[in-house]
Formats: sequence, structure tokens, C-alpha cells
Amino acid sequence: MMKEIPVHDLSKQSLFEKYEKQFKALADQKRLQIMNILTEKGSVCVCDMTEYIEMPQSKLSYHLKILLDANIIHKKTEGTWSYYSLNQQEVNHLLSEELCCLFRPVPKASKQVLHGQVSETDENCC
Repeated sequence: MMKEIPVHDLSKQSLFEKYEKQFKALADQKRLQIMNILTEKGSVCVCDMTEYIEMPQSKLSYHLKILLDANIIHKKTEGTWSYYSLNQQEVNHLLSEELCCLFRPVPKASKQVLHGQVSETDENCC
């Protein structure tokens, strides 16, 4: 008797990991507040941001690192100062249709067989 091995779509796995990291970064009120400040102020020095958010710089740096690791913000260093800005492209990407495309059911009629493999397509998807 042959043992069935589950097949995982590795191309989607890395995408799922990326979104998991980003949504975890977004799932915090302080980080959402930081993003809002960056939206309103543009590029902000970490030293100035402590005044806007009323948080010690060590805690602020912790939250900025999580947002930075999730590619939600950019960091630019000038001398000894670090300036942060929102990664607008990535934020727009999170708000786009891409995620819904991962979870939108594909009609059976739009499945194609190419070179012996089933490919699911949806013309209305990104």
C-alpha cells in the first residue's frame, strides 16, 4: 500500500508567510498609531516621533523594528539620525485585491490543463 504524501503549493507558502508577518505587525494599536503619524507627517526622525507617540525611544524602536521587518516602513539613516517613512507601495498592496484573490473561489470553467498540470485562472483577479 502506497502512502499518500500531501502536496503543498510552495509558491503560495512564502506569500502566506509574508502576509502573516505583515498582519501580525498591523495587529497592534501602537504600531497603527506609528503608521498614522508617518502618513500625516511623512519622513520622521525617531527622536521626534517619541514626542508624537508619548513612548520611550526603546519601546518605539521595538515597534519600528517590527514594522521594518514586515516591510511596512522604510528607514533612512543620515549621520546618527534614523528617519522612518511609510512604505506606501506595500501598504497599498495590503489594501488591494491581491489578498482576496488568494481566497476567491475559482469557477470550475476557468481551470485549464497545461502540460498535464491543472492551472486555475480568473480573469477578474490580479
